[in-house]
Amino acid sequence: GFFPILAAATAGCLGYAVHEQKEEKAECISPTDSAAQAVKEKFATYWPRNIMIIFGPPGAGKGTHGPKIEGMLGIPQLSTGDMLRAAVAAKTEVGLKAAAVMKAGGLVSDDIVIGIIRDRIREPDCKFGFILDGFPRTLVQAQELDKMLAEEGACVTKVVELQVPDEVLEERICGRWIHKKSGRSYHVKYAPPKSMKFDKSGNPIPESMKDDETGEPLMQRPDDTSSALVKRLKSYHGETVPILEHYKPNGVVATVNANQGMDGVWDEVLGALKRGGN
Repeated sequence: GFFPILAAATAGCLGYAVHEQKEEKAECISPTDSAAQAVKEKFATYWPRNIMIIFGPPGAGKGTHGPKIEGMLGIPQLSTGDMLRAAVAAKTEVGLKAAAVMKAGGLVSDDIVIGIIRDRIREPDCKFGFILDGFPRTLVQAQELDKMLAEEGACVTKVVELQVPDEVLEERICGRWIHKKSGRSYHVKYAPPKSMKFDKSGNPIPESMKDDETGEPLMQRPDDTSSALVKRLKSYHGETVPILEHYKPNGVVATVNANQGMDGVWDEVLGALKRGGN
């Protein structure tokens, strides 16, 4: 009776090894993949989850359209900054690690951020899915995110890129002025303060930029200056293109022309969100 038992045990091990290999190979391209199927029961009631990443250069409208998608699909938009602060405040295991790093003046590692995302997406409000904002920022982060999601039985189902020409962004961003105390924002072209006056060259005179309600001076954020914007855009394009290329073979990337009226952008976003839309 020894050999059959040994043979059965060996077969079991081989079966397990093959199964393990398959699991590793599954790249979560569609919900029918073996890795996803293996945990389908776990998410049977809300399969497949909408897991979205929104990309867009500064000024492309992520802050406008993210909340609209959130409202329509009923899934939360998760900002890495907010999650980090919440984890630190809640003193979770990962939060304590992050707090120690920040206290020492270091940068929070990808591992810690992934851990914070993992904890957050296990919350009940994420069961139907979620939108990631501000992550991944690098190809390595995208690969780490995919790995973590696969372990959770999920994968990125849609990547939406809001496209706007750099010169249009310059006009949008470098025209922004804010009232620091209230957070009220103005724009020299689209929403100028009543006090705005121009110099001989047709440029707004900084001293004339005052808040409509309090008459207090407005300011430009350091990030909104021309020289800062050039750096931000260069960094955005350099980091984002490889991430989009990484997801394109999975058929989940959709580009939206965000250089048009709000309604037009939203129509394109809705088209992109439909399964298979791109």
